[in-house]
Amino acid sequence: MEATLSLAYQYIDSNEGLETMADRLTAEPTVAVDLEADSMYHFREKVCLIQMASASESFVIDPLRITDFSPLKPLLARPDIQKVFHGADYDIRSLYRDFGMEIHNLLDTELASRFLGITETGLEAVLMNRFHVRLDKKYQKKDWSQRPLPLEMLEYAAHDVLYLVPLAHRLEQELAQKNRLSWVAEECELLSRVRPANNDGAPLFMKFKGAGRMDSRSLAVLENLLQFRKQIAEKKDRPVFKVLGNKTLQAIAVSKPNTPKQLEKVDGLSGTQLGMYGKTIIELIHEALALPETDLPHYPRQPIESLPAALPRRLKALKEWRDKKAEALNIDPSIICNKALMYAITTINPINESALATVEGIKEWQKEAFGKDIIQCLKTLRGKKKKQPTGHENSVQPGLLPKAP
Repeated sequence: MEATLSLAYQYIDSNEGLETMADRLTAEPTVAVDLEADSMYHFREKVCLIQMASASESFVIDPLRITDFSPLKPLLARPDIQKVFHGADYDIRSLYRDFGMEIHNLLDTELASRFLGITETGLEAVLMNRFHVRLDKKYQKKDWSQRPLPLEMLEYAAHDVLYLVPLAHRLEQELAQKNRLSWVAEECELLSRVRPANNDGAPLFMKFKGAGRMDSRSLAVLENLLQFRKQIAEKKDRPVFKVLGNKTLQAIAVSKPNTPKQLEKVDGLSGTQLGMYGKTIIELIHEALALPETDLPHYPRQPIESLPAALPRRLKALKEWRDKKAEALNIDPSIICNKALMYAITTINPINESALATVEGIKEWQKEAFGKDIIQCLKTLRGKKKKQPTGHENSVQPGLLPKAP
């Protein structure tokens, strides 16, 4: 199919316009949704555009000009209208964070593509494969909070939702042919419940990649630096990574430079950053180094459980089954059963479907499609174990009979 859809769209920048648009889309069975945000340019990111489209109409909504979103909330929450997103996780979190909007009856075309065995699931690749449509992504990292937005950026945004409704219909047909539509439906229902992360007063290092491998003294330095970076970013209204990068902070926390000369040797620190922040960074390091041992932070770790000796054998057997099944279905093995789920299954070692249902994280579609196979895989392994010698203490080798007393 060639690119034949019209790019004509309506720009919605008033409460009245939003109400009219919502009334019209309420009559549609399927509505496509996308958004643009400004996370690359501001400390607190926000939704700057919302794009929506039906099979016949397309809209670009300006949430920076609209003050009343009450017409849009019930539309997105209606269970009888399918909402189509591509890579929905970020969008769902953002819409809930900024407007309290909930998405019901979701179809994520990126997720659907993965369940069909498609390896390149970016929207650009999927539309090229399905409709021979080439998306121009040159505005992807632009500042969407600027006003007025250039016409080219508005057209770019409108184009992102133009083909989502026909794409959804085609992917659903293919999923139905492979009996995987219910799989994606359950995954999308779970995805629709994601919400923005809540820090709950926890240390900032808890969300810092690599912090779990640091000692307590390094964590103290890192936390001081993260708090400082956050204050500067908020004051300047800039993303935290544009103040000081994560790799730089990690290098400082591990090396703990004591003097300006030592700090200059840290990779990633520019001369400008050294001039603006160098003195404060050294002071924060000294402060962390002066903390008594009893006041040092600790990264919470799960206690090491005593694991069954047979667990590695079970994991290997289950992985071999999974990989063969994935190859037969032409699908990514992690979709059938990821590492965490395989670990949970083999730890419990279920002997029937009732026991399998108690495994944390297993989905209904996984139980229905693969439950019997999983149980049979583990059962076969138990059968092999029974046939093997249990050890010299319980067996006697020929020619080594014990002497009579």
